[in-house]
Amino acid sequence: MEEPEPQVPQLVVASEQPAAEEGLQVARAVRDARRERGLSQRQLAGRMQVPRTYISKIENGKAMPTLSSLSRLAAALEIDICDLVRDARSRRSEEALTVLGDPFLAEIAPYVAQLDAFQRSVFLNQVRDLATGRRRTA
Repeated sequence: MEEPEPQVPQLVVASEQPAAEEGLQVARAVRDARRERGLSQRQLAGRMQVPRTYISKIENGKAMPTLSSLSRLAAALEIDICDLVRDARSRRSEEALTVLGDPFLAEIAPYVAQLDAFQRSVFLNQVRDLATGRRRTA
């Protein structure tokens, strides 16, 4: 009786993230700005005088707005058009600056960077408990 040939597992290579993930994130910027202002897609579409489905397609990355549409989006969201076309790196930098603008976080940041993974986990759990008002008993 012959033994069957061993099967070699096939590697499934996930497709790389599209360049847009690290580049322009117009869809995310539009969605985030709309949500920050408490607007529904329908309300934003009404301000722009376009169908709600157009806003949905932009936010889902299925449609890329033209420059004139970006201008109208920015006006409807009451933001600068630059906020809609920033790349991921500048967005992360701005978020980091915002976080470090908090005096407490700015003070502890240098110490947290020196902790190993376990120490960081314990520390974050303690901070979480303090923030939620829970007390630990020893």
